[in-house]
Amino acid sequence: MDKMMTVTMGRGEFLRTALLLVGGTLMDLTILRGRARAAEVPLKIYSSAKEGYVMTEKVIKTETEWRSQLTPKQFQVTRKKGTERAFSGKYANHHEKGIYRCVCCETDLFRSETRYESGTGWPSFFAPIAKENIRTESDTSWSTKRTEVLCARCDAHLGHVFEDGPKPTGLRYCMNSAALTFAKVEMVGK
Repeated sequence: MDKMMTVTMGRGEFLRTALLLVGGTLMDLTILRGRARAAEVPLKIYSSAKEGYVMTEKVIKTETEWRSQLTPKQFQVTRKKGTERAFSGKYANHHEKGIYRCVCCETDLFRSETRYESGTGWPSFFAPIAKENIRTESDTSWSTKRTEVLCARCDAHLGHVFEDGPKPTGLRYCMNSAALTFAKVEMVGK
């Protein structure tokens, strides 16, 4: 037989519990409202298709939405800040001419002309397509201090940037293939 558990609480305990529940609900609504406001803030990013800057909005999705859109490896790398094994990514030894884009939101990130062989096993670039298309954050995971590179539009983890790259920037944007898609550039007559 099932036994029912009953809890007896006084008026004070009841009011504290009710306030906690109401506060938690209001906190959830505030977070959702904050996410909606973040999506409304216009972003200026560079578009290779438009050959100039365009205004767009932040891409904000739930974890479930990202999981349904991405492969498990893409999700682990971009949404959970994972790293693929060196020399295992599909762009580790890729040399076609075109644009590398964010796998999550298709934002243009790097031109093939800025790609170089760093010998690290990950696609490396000495400059992004435009500084507005990426953002960086301090990363102290793994007991080291690094600079994480994220997509400015959807906050996807792309990789890290190091100060040991070639001229003219001296930077090495070390990216995960799982965070990227590639598009060949169609020559547009001007």
